[in-house]
Amino acid sequence: MNGRPWLSVSMPYVHPQSPGQEDVWAADAAQQGGVGTQRLLEVTETMPTTEVAKALQLEAGTPVVVRRRLMLLDDRPVELTDSYYPLSIAQGTALAEPRKIRGGAVGLLAELGYAPGLVREDVYTRVPDEDERRVLGLSGREWVLGLTRLLSTRGGVPIEVSVMTMVPQGRRLRYEMSISEPNGES
Repeated sequence: MNGRPWLSVSMPYVHPQSPGQEDVWAADAAQQGGVGTQRLLEVTETMPTTEVAKALQLEAGTPVVVRRRLMLLDDRPVELTDSYYPLSIAQGTALAEPRKIRGGAVGLLAELGYAPGLVREDVYTRVPDEDERRVLGLSGREWVLGLTRLLSTRGGVPIEVSVMTMVPQGRRLRYEMSISEPNGES
């Protein structure tokens, strides 16, 4: 972004960080030659979209906690990220508070006994709405790159759904995975 190609790898974002570690977005941006910061826009209880409720395996009408953030690269908005958590997990924790979480949300989830073990990501493009267009500084013709990530425990309990809306210019996504043998050996 800013004319540089950007290679985005998901794995650092889904591993728990310890409270003393550098913010993953800041480290990722520094590795790409930029300065990554984020602004917490809102933390609130809300009714999730059908897609989010289904991913979190919640019944219709069940509220969630959402943490809305604006990701900046060299002070330029490049991504909107909304992370949703089941109320049964987030209520009464730092996930539901309007402040930065030391060690990040994934680290806190692990501390709470919900270590991520499974990740599913859907990547897509779409036309942005007017608010997204305004916040991300997009023209009337530009599309956005979307990524929806579901984190679940090894036992299949969904713990977080993040919906990311990114400026696509120069963005490249990379996935690295380990393939297990049918008998469970890798």
